[in-house]
Amino acid sequence: MIKGAPEAEITRLPSGLRVVTQAMPSMRTAAAGVWTRAGARDETREEHGLAHFLEHMTFKGTKRRSPQAIVEEMEAIGGDLNASTTVETTSYYVRLMGGDVPVALDIFADILTNSTFDAQELKREKSVVLQEIGASEDSPEDWAPDLFMEQAFPGQPIGRPILGVRESLKTFDRAMLQAWLDRRYRAPVMVIAAAGDVEHARIVDEAEKLFGGFSSARPTDPTRAIYRGGDVRKARRLEQAHLMLGFEGPSYQGDAHYAAHAFAHVLGGAMSSRLFQEVREKRGLAYAIDAAHWAYSDCGVFCVSAGAGEEDVSDLIAVTLDEIARATHDLSQEELDRARAQMRVSLMSGFESPSQRADQIAHQLLAYDRLVGSDEILAKLDALTIESVRAAGARMLETAPTFTAIGPIRGAPRIDQIAARVGAPVPPSTPAAA
Repeated sequence: MIKGAPEAEITRLPSGLRVVTQAMPSMRTAAAGVWTRAGARDETREEHGLAHFLEHMTFKGTKRRSPQAIVEEMEAIGGDLNASTTVETTSYYVRLMGGDVPVALDIFADILTNSTFDAQELKREKSVVLQEIGASEDSPEDWAPDLFMEQAFPGQPIGRPILGVRESLKTFDRAMLQAWLDRRYRAPVMVIAAAGDVEHARIVDEAEKLFGGFSSARPTDPTRAIYRGGDVRKARRLEQAHLMLGFEGPSYQGDAHYAAHAFAHVLGGAMSSRLFQEVREKRGLAYAIDAAHWAYSDCGVFCVSAGAGEEDVSDLIAVTLDEIARATHDLSQEELDRARAQMRVSLMSGFESPSQRADQIAHQLLAYDRLVGSDEILAKLDALTIESVRAAGARMLETAPTFTAIGPIRGAPRIDQIAARVGAPVPPSTPAAA
């Protein structure tokens, strides 16, 4: 809850679609959008990349609006229109003046119910996405996370790159797009969210009028993810080797992920973190290094990302592994307090931004079927202890490592050497892609 603001309001329509709003009295603008629990991990092998491609194609014309009319009408009211596809969700959102939210909702409803998926637009947008895939592969910072997830979850939908691959993209047609939309965009897993200068009753009225056509049947759940770990190396003529190293972490179901997030923050979440101080400040092995915990509905991964010259790769990996292992034994109260303070500020900053708040409340309903207030989250952060955070790190080191390297990487140790340094198991053989 935002201090001095009303609590968020939720209305569930007969179809199962939920409308959630957070009024922020000091704001004149609002953020609004549509979120659905339909992401890359819901795709079959033949559909790989379809969730992301549909997100593109919804802006390419409807029965009522041309592609140009969609953006011109939104920009005519000052709207900054955007969309995003992730592993587990797709969202369409805008920031604009509060009084214009109904206009934005009309456009969102139009693109999600009346898109024509014109053949020429399909052809053009395939070319655009092909260029997007190529740009990602040309950027080690973008490519490394895709390779990392492919090795962490080999042969599984959750491990496939969100953008898709060239082979599947070429097969997409209007029928596939419409079938995906009909099968995955269903009212029980969709949320209309708005925050800022908003009036709940008005948005509920608009939602009932505009989004009544979505099926009330629940879509099937995605295949359960199974973390395995693995090793992939791509030799490239680059100035630096781009490295990612990680282990299995907890999902966002339950409270274990708070300790995993804190452990990652102590390791590489800020300039005072262990890895930044040891790797960059004391040894000069990398310009940038960071650690993170990515939590999903049924799994998670802890990962460290860094870039280094070829002559420093071996030392960088050794120091990183040693610091991770050491933190499971001697992480201090001072380090935990610093991490907790920074996590608090990050949390509360999100509660004070209409765009971030709308995104928060939408994702909370999709993930937990309820809202999780700031007081509850702060209480869980306050409940963290040195022992619980150390234990979270220790549990992650009991899993097989995942290692990704792109660039001049001849100095990188073997995956069995990486595992042995922290007493972790060696990843099993990577199974054939499903």
